[in-house]
Amino acid sequence: MILKEYDALSKKRFQVLDEVGKVINPKFEPKIDDKTLLHMYRMMLLARIADEKALQYQRQGRMLTFAPVKGQEAAQIGPMAALEEGDWLSPAFREQAAFLYKGVSLEQAYLYWYGNERGSFFEDGVRVLPVNVPIGSQVNHAAGLAYAEKLKGNKNVAVTYIGDGGTSHGEFHEGMNFASVYNAPMICIVQNNQYAISTPRAKQTKSETISQKAVAYGVPGIQVDGNDVLAMYAVVKEARERATKGEGVTLIEAYTYRLGPHTTSDDPTIYRKDEEVNEWLLKDPLIRFKGYLEGKKLWDDKKEATLVEELTEYVGETFKKVEVSEDPTVDEIFDHTYATLPEELKRQKAQHLAFLSESEEN
Repeated sequence: MILKEYDALSKKRFQVLDEVGKVINPKFEPKIDDKTLLHMYRMMLLARIADEKALQYQRQGRMLTFAPVKGQEAAQIGPMAALEEGDWLSPAFREQAAFLYKGVSLEQAYLYWYGNERGSFFEDGVRVLPVNVPIGSQVNHAAGLAYAEKLKGNKNVAVTYIGDGGTSHGEFHEGMNFASVYNAPMICIVQNNQYAISTPRAKQTKSETISQKAVAYGVPGIQVDGNDVLAMYAVVKEARERATKGEGVTLIEAYTYRLGPHTTSDDPTIYRKDEEVNEWLLKDPLIRFKGYLEGKKLWDDKKEATLVEELTEYVGETFKKVEVSEDPTVDEIFDHTYATLPEELKRQKAQHLAFLSESEEN
């Protein structure tokens, strides 16, 4: 088993593919059918194009602050492909690739960053929570979802994401501690992208690895090459299996890199060198997965060009729809957080409606 051979104290990083897509760990190469492999690559490429276009839209003043995912697609697509339909995703704010694979439409994802509340309200059956900006809260949400599934006797899990910097926040500890104590079916993926905004990983924690933090919670931990989509798939698949057997939480450190800024409000050139970025560009998860697919005779340059053109057009057309979308109603702003609106929010809603009515009269 992967989790035993590469446990948190082994100081080994789990990897299936090298940087050009060659299988270097055939023992653990996951058995994924061709259709799924191609869908995984399609979604990685969609996330990349949507990400790069969103950055352009924001710079043009057509979108609000955006948190790019560029460079971290494998750390999100691999895990989502390993899940089942009934499983939950409790995200932070950099999980657009995971959103798209789990069933959130690109239009909804863009609506959120456009400032439209409809971007936080997903279709029935899409088991994804809205973007969570407060650092660490999503881990508690996932712990609650996982515990609820356990109480119901369901075989579903909850996956949550947090950054390397987020592991310094109290809510990470609280959520991990609760879920581990109650043996909840939760998988926590730490996207160690080397920086918490401008704070480098070396100044974030004294721990040699982030995965070794699992030891304190009494759960398995593993460090995985986060740019290797097959490695991420294989580990999450195994973590899901143990969770549905009642064996509880798994902590996964996805060792990856944020190729872009922390958000569009950030200038990464202030705190990191171009040489470092260029080194990681050679480890691009899309290059690696594309090489793997080419080796299996599933992909070539012609197919790549066709798909890039198709997805680029789709992204552009989607954003055009977002730009002409109607503003959300007051009901949509207030009514989708709780099943039953609390009295305090009812009061605030009534107050806001009265304010709007008075403004119209004046």
